[in-house]
Amino acid sequence: MKPDVLRSTLLGFSTALILNSAVLAQNAPPPPVTVAKPVVRDVVDNDEFIGRFQAREEVSVRSRVGGYLQEIHFSDGALVKQGDLLFVIDQRPFLTALNQAKATLEIANTALTYAQAQFSRTESLSQTGSQSASTLDDRRRDLLSSQANVRGSQAALERAQLDLDYSKITAPLSGRIDRHLISTGNLVEADQTVLTTIVALDPIDFYFDVDERRMLNYAATARSRGSDLQQGGGGLDVTVRIGDAAGTTFKGKLDFAENRVDSESGTMRVRASFANPDFVLQPGLFGRVDISGSNTYRAVLVPDESIGSDQNERVVFVVGQDGTVSTKSVRLGPRLYGYRVIRSGLTGDETIIVNGILRARPGGKVTPTMTDLPKERTNAPPESAAAEDTGAAQ
Repeated sequence: MKPDVLRSTLLGFSTALILNSAVLAQNAPPPPVTVAKPVVRDVVDNDEFIGRFQAREEVSVRSRVGGYLQEIHFSDGALVKQGDLLFVIDQRPFLTALNQAKATLEIANTALTYAQAQFSRTESLSQTGSQSASTLDDRRRDLLSSQANVRGSQAALERAQLDLDYSKITAPLSGRIDRHLISTGNLVEADQTVLTTIVALDPIDFYFDVDERRMLNYAATARSRGSDLQQGGGGLDVTVRIGDAAGTTFKGKLDFAENRVDSESGTMRVRASFANPDFVLQPGLFGRVDISGSNTYRAVLVPDESIGSDQNERVVFVVGQDGTVSTKSVRLGPRLYGYRVIRSGLTGDETIIVNGILRARPGGKVTPTMTDLPKERTNAPPESAAAEDTGAAQ
């Protein structure tokens, strides 16, 4: 067969095939999709922040007196109670100083007794004229000086006793103790050497930063409850999730917010308090905290997979009674109950495509299959790329 004839034959077959495909496409039924009414229910917005746990009380244990460390009375990492003995500094120098102070006080008391007797004798003789007034004044001066010496010696004795007591270092608070940072036999400098640290674990605090917009929302919610965000945190309930495999959650309350917004970051640091009787939560541990970001309001919710994109807008595909598809621009909110909150764009009466939006075209027709969406989805797919728009409902 000649090449020109072959080309003509192939061209004819191709044209016929294209025309046949077009005819079949025109006669094909509209693509099937699954449609449903949006879920309409009362909701409360939840915001999520990342923060870190911090001990409510933490102390670096130091010695108030200097000397060589002689004894350690705890196990590294143990739980200690306030007043438990932790360290002992070599007490021999302090015992010597205490005995010396006692001897000095005895000498001062002996001198006071003698001065008191001399003053009494001179005072008696001066009344009969046997002693001059100047001699009586000298004896009074000696008595007052001896009394002052006794007070000074008593103070020195108390200081020596205090130094001896300080040579035994006890726990200033209850909590979990760190490892000992210095071994026995080393020199401890008074008020300088850190021996160990103790952190109180129950309750424990969680700190996180909140942006200005959400901070104003929380403050408004707190005021609506007759409370204050800075003093008591408005009493707002929070839930924190830690990074273990089970995603364990703990419930707590906001109890404090700083008194100013950071001018550089535009955020305010907020604190929540959590009971920690089992000491599961540790200082420095990261967590994700969920906090109610609004009062209760009526919201329209749709599945994430029913949301499409049209350039820089988010859209939902609405199906009319005749199967014609149209789009509605929507503004998105947070993800709640397995759905996405629609801030604006839907009333809840529409019939939307919940499965098969890739087969739908605006202005085209579809074959809808109606389904009912549950009030809450426990098996919702992972969060899609649909992002929450700014602005929270109140």
